[in-house]
Amino acid sequence: MTLFARLGFALSLLTSAFALPASAQETADPENTLVITTDHGDITIALRPDLAPNHVEQIKALAAEGFYDGVVFHRVIDGFMAQTGDPTGTGMGGSERPDLAAEFSNETFDRGTVGMARSQNPNSANSQFFIMLADGDFLDGQYTVVGDVVAGMEAVDQIKKGDAATNGQVEDPDRMLTVRVGGDS
Repeated sequence: MTLFARLGFALSLLTSAFALPASAQETADPENTLVITTDHGDITIALRPDLAPNHVEQIKALAAEGFYDGVVFHRVIDGFMAQTGDPTGTGMGGSERPDLAAEFSNETFDRGTVGMARSQNPNSANSQFFIMLADGDFLDGQYTVVGDVVAGMEAVDQIKKGDAATNGQVEDPDRMLTVRVGGDS
């Protein structure tokens, strides 16, 4: 076997050994990609219908309706998470769609993980979601994971933080200018 043949064989082994995991491959699917445009730049989220099909479907439908356009990041806690998706901006609102039954998984809440916000009732998620600014394993198995930020984490980090004394409530908050499913224009 020539040197070039050996190198080609070694390269093919490396390529297969370092193939992207299924979750990373999903980011290539525009139908399962959410793009949030903010004043700080775009945030691209690979949605995870394999983990939470009903939650992902609801987010995609709301985005397609323009529901999220102009909605603020009403609760942002430095070193924890940025929460949005409430059209009232109070943390108490949601869409007119029915609340969803929990779709908990074994996925961990790491920096960049996107989860559904809910009340104390595990089956109360509706339209609000949060993006993790840091790892938060204390949330594992208690909230529905709907995706992961795959680009634009620097924009997430720039979202205006709230006051710790008011549980992260943000005065004059940043907002999502537009939210689109990747395949939508």
